[in-house]
Amino acid sequence: MTKNKDFVATYWPYLFVAIPVLLQLIFFFYPLFNGIFYSLTDWNGLSSSYEVIGLQNYIDVLKDGDFYTSIAFTFIFTVGLIVGEIVIGILMASLLNRKIKALGFFRTWYFFPAVLSTVTLGLIFSQLFNFGIPQIGEFLGIEWLSENLLVQENTVIPSVIFVALWQGLAMPIIIFLAGLQSIPSEIIEAADIDGANRSQKFFKIELPFLLPSISMVFILALKSGLTAFDLIFSLTSGGPNGKTESLGLLVYNYAFVDNKFSYANALAVILFVIIGVISIVQISFSRKFEV
Repeated sequence: MTKNKDFVATYWPYLFVAIPVLLQLIFFFYPLFNGIFYSLTDWNGLSSSYEVIGLQNYIDVLKDGDFYTSIAFTFIFTVGLIVGEIVIGILMASLLNRKIKALGFFRTWYFFPAVLSTVTLGLIFSQLFNFGIPQIGEFLGIEWLSENLLVQENTVIPSVIFVALWQGLAMPIIIFLAGLQSIPSEIIEAADIDGANRSQKFFKIELPFLLPSISMVFILALKSGLTAFDLIFSLTSGGPNGKTESLGLLVYNYAFVDNKFSYANALAVILFVIIGVISIVQISFSRKFEV
């Protein structure tokens, strides 16, 4: 009986480790390597037969004009998301870190967009841009605001970034707020005694302590920007004239609209490599400046 208890005590913890590892293998690593394999074939996603064609899909992707158009939009969208989430996130976290009335209400209010479904958010804002905002523009006499901003090529990208930031800022604010509250109060008090102003305290104390948080927000925003799909799909469907067709939406269109499944997998693998390389470089760079 004692031996059985010792056996259970020894190996029981491994069961809890084995379950998430098994789920990770089934739902992440298997699809990953399966997708890499299919990217080396000519499979259309429907037929039972296919041929291995090597790197031909990757060569075709690099010659695809739609790929570079999609990269241009995805780059602008991702940069806007990263800069907006970091700058506005730090600003809002700094405001919420102060002692003000109804602080709990404001913290809850700013986190509320994060609980909304992205597809639902896209559909809501699509109606707002189509009906609500044009009426406001007509009432105020602003000509460019009197039309649907999502169908104009010069306003659609800023509009999409605005909607993404409206929802995406919730988590960065929480992360930056936690980073600010982790700063030892003795350091802030010492800076006050030395006569440091608000700008000096931010750049010399708060910003170095926030670098790990900035690194985390950078990677999350980078991933959200480069893999953006559901918001773009529900908000603009890639229009007008493919102006907002993100890489994620391009992968979807090639796979499920054009039935170029292996070609879409090659594009997805390229996207995976881009995210991985940028993340590694950014983490290595940020670690040099962490406190």
